[in-house]
Amino acid sequence: MCSQESQFTQIMNKNLYNYILGIADNSLILGQKLGELTGHGPSLETDIACTNISLDLFGQVRSYFQYASRIAGDGRTEDDIAMLRKEGDYKNVLLVEQPNINFAYTIGRQFLFDVYHLAFLTELEKSKDLTLSSIAKKCIKEVRYHERFSSDWVKRLGDGTEESNLKIQEAIDDLWTYTDELFHQTEADKAMVLEGIGVDVTQLKQAYYNKVTDFLEEATLKVPDSKYFQKGGKEGTHTEHMGYILAELQFMQRAYPNMEW
Repeated sequence: MCSQESQFTQIMNKNLYNYILGIADNSLILGQKLGELTGHGPSLETDIACTNISLDLFGQVRSYFQYASRIAGDGRTEDDIAMLRKEGDYKNVLLVEQPNINFAYTIGRQFLFDVYHLAFLTELEKSKDLTLSSIAKKCIKEVRYHERFSSDWVKRLGDGTEESNLKIQEAIDDLWTYTDELFHQTEADKAMVLEGIGVDVTQLKQAYYNKVTDFLEEATLKVPDSKYFQKGGKEGTHTEHMGYILAELQFMQRAYPNMEW
């Protein structure tokens, strides 16, 4: 009996650990991509805003990885989990690893993720896991600002000049193919939903596309009609961009093992 209980606990901890990674890795990789823009924004104010959003995401990530470290219970630190995994061990969606081709792509990527992120955290606040619920409550104020910032810029670009409209439309069209993966459930996701810990992301899908559609139409943009979607990131299969991201993200930790600030 004790053996069965121990095995059940191990499975639960493994699912919870992977579930946390699935949440945290999105913010980790998106924060890294936004960090690339520091000093390269279209204006000083926008540059600082993007950098602050990146810092917000990294702050959120730290809370998740501290919890994941406790769940793992094998001596790994939050830094080990964040920066010393192999590419296939990262569980972020493909959307957040897309490159900063231009400012419109950066804003389009941020907007498409922010709308999801806010809806997700709103539901995560109701989790039976008090630690995850607490993290969500702490993060949601920041993410409300993130969504307001990115959606305002989508409207500004879409309803601006002919060139700005063309660029943000191109970005939305190209990034649209990665949105459906936001609502794909992994085995860990399904297990945590059953336990009342995780968010059933399939229930967020319709409201997400309704909200995004309203924003795009207000910005005088066309909603992409493509029905082709890509996925794989949640299962550890990433685009060609991921290796370059990790090369920068992991450099210091791998070049100077056990380094401490």
